[in-house]
Amino acid sequence: MERVEPLTVGAVGCSDVAWRRTLPTFQAHDGIRLVCVAGRDPDRTRRYAERFSCAAEHGYEDLLRRDDVEAVYLSLPGALHAEWVERSLLAGKHVLVEKPYAVDPQEASRLEALAARTGLVLLENYAFVHHPMHDHVRRLVDDGAIGEVRSFSSAFTIPPKPYGDIRYHKELTGGTLLDTGVYPLRAAMLMLDADLEVHAAVMRRERERDAVLSGDALLTTPSGVAVHVEFGMEHGYRARYEIHGSEGGLFVDRVFTPPAGHPPVVTLWRQNHRQEFTLEAADQLALLVGVFHRAVRGREAIGTLGERSLRLSMLTRDVARRAVYFDV
Repeated sequence: MERVEPLTVGAVGCSDVAWRRTLPTFQAHDGIRLVCVAGRDPDRTRRYAERFSCAAEHGYEDLLRRDDVEAVYLSLPGALHAEWVERSLLAGKHVLVEKPYAVDPQEASRLEALAARTGLVLLENYAFVHHPMHDHVRRLVDDGAIGEVRSFSSAFTIPPKPYGDIRYHKELTGGTLLDTGVYPLRAAMLMLDADLEVHAAVMRRERERDAVLSGDALLTTPSGVAVHVEFGMEHGYRARYEIHGSEGGLFVDRVFTPPAGHPPVVTLWRQNHRQEFTLEAADQLALLVGVFHRAVRGREAIGTLGERSLRLSMLTRDVARRAVYFDV
């Protein structure tokens, strides 16, 4: 078997998701070698470096100047993503970036063009799309298990965060649309594989911090399939989608952030029939890291993932423009 050299990665940003999920996944992956981490706070950066047995850089530019870093993982506040994606690409680094990689379609289009021009991989971290459960659902739909698709609905809601949480800072692209709202929108794109048009949206906005706390949006496909998405950070936890057809429906829970050891359950119902499919557990983040590694090494193309990131950026813009806002 051909031996592929490990991909050397530098982490820009000492985020909570990097600490809990991404950097441990890098450590466990045979194809990744974490070289260094860069942050603004020297003590925090040093703590990350010690835990993950790598070097500490106290400036993002210092990390980008390192010859031993081939790729960058960005987990900065959302408002800083586009700037540092661009700087990383211009420094000759491949980029894996937390969502959103851009706050508007113009930025997204510019970054996609830069990645294409430089021949570098730019991948946004929507790990859930790589989980095999969605392929299973798609096969059931394609095989006619629920007849013709009539509607799709999805929700991603979480409990409130502490008052000072970054998600409430508008200047750092805070608010729930770009935090939780993008997930059900991306799920609709994944499962329906069609262009979506936004028709209406309603969002609750906190007056004091000017942050969107929750929202609903109604969309359609060109063939008239209705799409309803719900999102928010003032709810109980939900992460699910449902597909309804002319002869039945499908329901899947915990679709966006399932633990690596969680076996997904797909529920199929038709008239007087109900059936559950318990699937094998999968580590969706490890699968995404594998896609990134193979893409950088030229062993696998990322296909339409970049195009879909751009389309998602357009959808979130349209939801924000169409929305009626209620201040609370």
